[in-house]
Amino acid sequence: MTSRETLAAHGGALLDTATGGVVPAIHPSTTYARDASYALHAGFEYARDDNPTFRPPEELLARLEGGADARLFASGMAAATAAISALVAPGERLVTSRAMYHGLRTWIREHCIRFGVDHVAVDATDLDALRAAVRGGKTSLVWIETPANPTWDVVDIAGAAAIAEEASAHLAVDSTVATPVHTQPIALGADLVMHAATKALNGHSDVLAGALVTAREDERWAAIRRARHLAGAVPGPFEAWLLHRGMRTLFVRMERASRTAATLAHWLEGRAGVARVLYPGLASHPGHAVAARQMKDGYGAMLSVLVEGDATEALRVASKLEVFVRATSLGGVESLVEHRATVEGAGSLAPPNLLRLSIGLESEADLREDLDRALARGSR
Repeated sequence: MTSRETLAAHGGALLDTATGGVVPAIHPSTTYARDASYALHAGFEYARDDNPTFRPPEELLARLEGGADARLFASGMAAATAAISALVAPGERLVTSRAMYHGLRTWIREHCIRFGVDHVAVDATDLDALRAAVRGGKTSLVWIETPANPTWDVVDIAGAAAIAEEASAHLAVDSTVATPVHTQPIALGADLVMHAATKALNGHSDVLAGALVTAREDERWAAIRRARHLAGAVPGPFEAWLLHRGMRTLFVRMERASRTAATLAHWLEGRAGVARVLYPGLASHPGHAVAARQMKDGYGAMLSVLVEGDATEALRVASKLEVFVRATSLGGVESLVEHRATVEGAGSLAPPNLLRLSIGLESEADLREDLDRALARGSR
C-alpha cells in the first residue's frame, strides 16, 4: 500500500490471516498455554505484558508514524509516565514544554521532586530558551507537546530535535492533537511519539488508551517496554480492538473536523464578543509559520476562543451552547467545549476567559449558529 489513507482504512492488513475476516478477532484470554516441552505457542505468556489484540493497532500506528515499533498503554498518562520514568534517572535533567496537558505537568512536578530529577520547563517555541535549558551530559529527555494544550503553541520539532541530538538527549513529542494525519514527528527528527489514544486516534469517546511510537528499537525502547511489562499498564483487549476500529476512519474524520475548525476559526476571529482566537491555521497565531512548515493537510480540530470579558462571561457563553457538549476531552465525533481554568483548577495556566473547542463531525452551519447564538450579548 502506498498511501497512509489506504493503510488506515484497511487497518494495516486487510484480512485476518487465521480466518479471512476483514475485521480482526478479539482475544480475551489472560493467560496462554505451553506445549509439552513448556514452550509458548506464539510468544504470548500473560495479558499483563501483551495480547494478540494489541498487535493490529500497534503495527498500524507504527506505520502511520513512520516508526520502528509501537506499544499500547492503559491511557495517555500511562504512556507518558512510563516513558519519562524509564528514560530519566535521578540526578538527570528533564526539559519540558511549559505549555502542555495540565495533568502531565502536575505528575512531572511531583515525580521529579520525589525522585530527584532536575526538571526545567521552558517556552519550547523559543529555541534559544530550549537550547539554554538542554545541557549536554546531563539532560536525558526533552519532552514537547505540539500543538500544545490549550493555547495550541507550535514547537519547531526539527529545531528541537537538533538541540536534543547535540546534547545526546532523547526527544519525545506529544502529538495527540496533530495525529499522524497532520504531523509525523519521527520524520522531523523525534525519537519518540506519544498519543493519548483516547482522543482522535480512537475518535468515538469510548476508549481509554495511550500509545508510544519509537523511531528505532534500541536500549531506550527496551527500557520502556520493560516498564510497561513490570507495571502492567496495558488496555483491555476490547479497548484495543475498539481503538483499531477507530483508527480505520482516522483520516476522513480528521480531514473533516480540521476543515470545519479552520472555517470556524476564521469566522470567529472577526466576530463581536471574541477578543482572540487561537488556532495554528490562522496567520495571527504566533506559531503559524512553523505549523505551515511541519503540519500538512490541515492544522487540527482544536481551537480556543478568548471571549471579551472575564471568566464569568466565558462560562455564560459555554452555558448557552446547545450543539457543543460541555465536557472534558477532545477528538471525538461530537464537538465539545471546556472552560479550561475551571477544569484545571488551582494553578491553571489557562486564561480565565478561554474556552477550548474540540470540533467534531456535526454540520458546520449548526456549529456556527450555536456559537453565534451563545456569543450574542443579549443571550442571558
